[in-house]
Amino acid sequence: MQEKRKYVFSILDFYERESPVSTEFGRVYSNLRYYAAKRTLKAVLVTSPALGEGKSTLASLLAIEVSHRYNKKVILMDCDLRRPILHHLFALERGKGMAELLLGKANFQDCLKFTSLESLKVMTSGQEIQNPSELLESPYFGEVITEAKHYSDLLIIDSAPIIPVSDPLIIGAFTDGAILVLKAGHTQREIGKRAVEILKNSQVNLLGVIMNNMKEILPYYYNYKYYGYEYSSSRKRR
Repeated sequence: MQEKRKYVFSILDFYERESPVSTEFGRVYSNLRYYAAKRTLKAVLVTSPALGEGKSTLASLLAIEVSHRYNKKVILMDCDLRRPILHHLFALERGKGMAELLLGKANFQDCLKFTSLESLKVMTSGQEIQNPSELLESPYFGEVITEAKHYSDLLIIDSAPIIPVSDPLIIGAFTDGAILVLKAGHTQREIGKRAVEILKNSQVNLLGVIMNNMKEILPYYYNYKYYGYEYSSSRKRR
């Protein structure tokens, strides 16, 4: 039986609207809005080339910034069904999320979890499953994304890294574009170039690249280690 974990701190507990982090993500959203002035932008995929580059934290901070500063209705969706982390970051229960929704065990509204920000809702990954790619390839997945866009001004989707698995490409087909997260001093140049290549070859629109940790701007409480969690599964490693 899997041990239940009690979550105490949420990333929202440490968010400060006038902080350098908030300012940077305000700039990111401004760039997205500039893009949206030319095209429709309702669903954004956030991914990275490989493990440990901070994509989930950055997706969360972007969702918080858009919801809090701009009062937009945001749904932050955890489609990383392999090593999910959004439930840790927001101190939420993992269950009754994306997996249950795609398996037909719950409806969309039941899988949305409230946060302390009225306009921000999170859909966690749900139960652990053995076949993430197969589940994401379900015809129902497109309907889920359509419904999420209906209930939000902006849908932000966190996915698995792009080099190890094809999940982001499956998801990317249903979004308006992707943000690629790289980590300074960590992501190898050739790996980053390969990730961009894969996105372009799969016709996933690359909205831009975020270079994470350029000057170690993220304070300690945004680091995965603060949550006692690394981007891996306690049961299995890939």
